[in-house]
Amino acid sequence: MLHPRIKQILQVLISLGLAVWIFWFLYKDIEVEILWSQVKTSNWFWISFSLIISLFGFWLRGWRWTLLMDMSEGKKVTYGESYHAVMVGYLANLVVPRAGEVARCGVLTRTNGISLGQLLGTVIIERSIDLLFLVGTILLAFLIENQLFISLANQLVNLEQIFQGILDNLPLIIGAFGVLVLFGYLIFRRFRQSGLIQKIQGFLRDIYGGVKGISRLSNPWGFWLSSLLIWIIYFSTMYAVSMGIASTANLSPGEVLLVMVMGSIGMVAPVQGGIGTFHALVAFILIQLGIAEQDGKIFAAIIHGTQLILILIAGLISWVYMLQKPAWKKPESA
Repeated sequence: MLHPRIKQILQVLISLGLAVWIFWFLYKDIEVEILWSQVKTSNWFWISFSLIISLFGFWLRGWRWTLLMDMSEGKKVTYGESYHAVMVGYLANLVVPRAGEVARCGVLTRTNGISLGQLLGTVIIERSIDLLFLVGTILLAFLIENQLFISLANQLVNLEQIFQGILDNLPLIIGAFGVLVLFGYLIFRRFRQSGLIQKIQGFLRDIYGGVKGISRLSNPWGFWLSSLLIWIIYFSTMYAVSMGIASTANLSPGEVLLVMVMGSIGMVAPVQGGIGTFHALVAFILIQLGIAEQDGKIFAAIIHGTQLILILIAGLISWVYMLQKPAWKKPESA
């Protein structure tokens, strides 16, 4: 049996190795001179503007987070402190996937005395709402670019043949579906105490409880509007970068939205900072939009690279700032 510490190190190394391999596989045929030439000829007004938008998005994430915090324990968290904690979390994610959630909570536990459990609960709510917005964004992209979605699906499978097969065997399919539902229910009843079933139940309860709990906040409208604005900022960041690169400057807002969706899915992958997976999915969808393969890969490298540099700089500044703050001490009873 492996020691938990060794197991954790192996998981980090495997995820990093996978990210590096995907990145190398994508870019092994692109010469550095070509990439650098594209970087130099890009419109850096738009790319710099995208970084300013991103910084505002990071601050907004911090502001939204404070709305979820119970200020009855410890010291009140300022908007500046929550922003710096969020940036420390982004920085930690570049080292260990998913470590950012714990890191940013640990920072405020040390400086403000709010319990780690309470802060982790707020992060679960945030992640649940972000997941709902991601699903909504995917649906919006489908409604706007439905022809492209159908075209991509047709490249993988023959949709007309599948639909005709469903119609020809509709009674059998309905019966099989009923049996499957019954079988699933019996399996659930039989193994509902298993770890996997309980994790699924817990995940769904967290989402439901998070959405329900938002209505009890002191500023629920602020939470929902800031959540919406965060996703608008994601889109605006992607759109600004597309305007700054000649090969993507003519993309429509709907096409940029589709690129953003693919990039968001790539960032969800359990690798450091979405390295490799982000580049692969963004380049793939750009190729489907008619962008040359090399240009699509360079676009992905520029937007991810600039965001990575921004997180490294801002994250390190926030980390140093929060380290200099004194640890919170519980006031002594009179």
